[in-house]
Amino acid sequence: MDETEPLASKLCASCKEMKPLSEFLRRTGRRSSTGSRRGACWSCRKAKAAAAPLPDPIDHKQKAILRRAQAKKPSTSPPMPTIPLPNDSAALKKTRQGTVWMRGKTDKGRRWYQEIELELAVILVNEHAAVLVNRHTIRRLFSNKEFRRYILDRDNHTCFFCGEYGDTIDHLLPRAKGGHTTPVNCVCACHACNQSKADQDLQAFMKNEDSIT
Repeated sequence: MDETEPLASKLCASCKEMKPLSEFLRRTGRRSSTGSRRGACWSCRKAKAAAAPLPDPIDHKQKAILRRAQAKKPSTSPPMPTIPLPNDSAALKKTRQGTVWMRGKTDKGRRWYQEIELELAVILVNEHAAVLVNRHTIRRLFSNKEFRRYILDRDNHTCFFCGEYGDTIDHLLPRAKGGHTTPVNCVCACHACNQSKADQDLQAFMKNEDSIT
């Protein structure tokens, strides 16, 4: 028999019987060639398909009810790690340059950035002048004009020292001695008290005022 002549029959992989090639499904794709056929005959394939259980008819309404019921079940996933609050300065970390980024806006709305020391960033957050953006960045809450307006409105334009009308802002701990422009360290003051206090500490100024009166 000529070796190039294709075989007229094939052994079925399921029933192990020799059957004509016409009883087998033709292969497709890379493995396809003249006379190439799949392993199981048509009869075995039909018998296997008949023995397989029929799929249940799709009930879309029931599936929708099941989806809603699953959505109402409490999640069994592990709880997410606690995210620090915006005023939690303990979350601040230095950048590779050893500083912290601070950003804000000018009175005209222009954005600015600058690098500051970690200690200053912690003070600004703790004294409610800034909030955390991320562990390397804080954001100032007020521009210069907004901060002045906030302090005067908060204190109802009443001088912290004498109780008279005030329209200026004074630092309880002077900036020359390490104080910062924050809501905690700033109060409304009248012009006379602001000039008299100058760079004195609060205790020293109040003591001098009491001795004068």
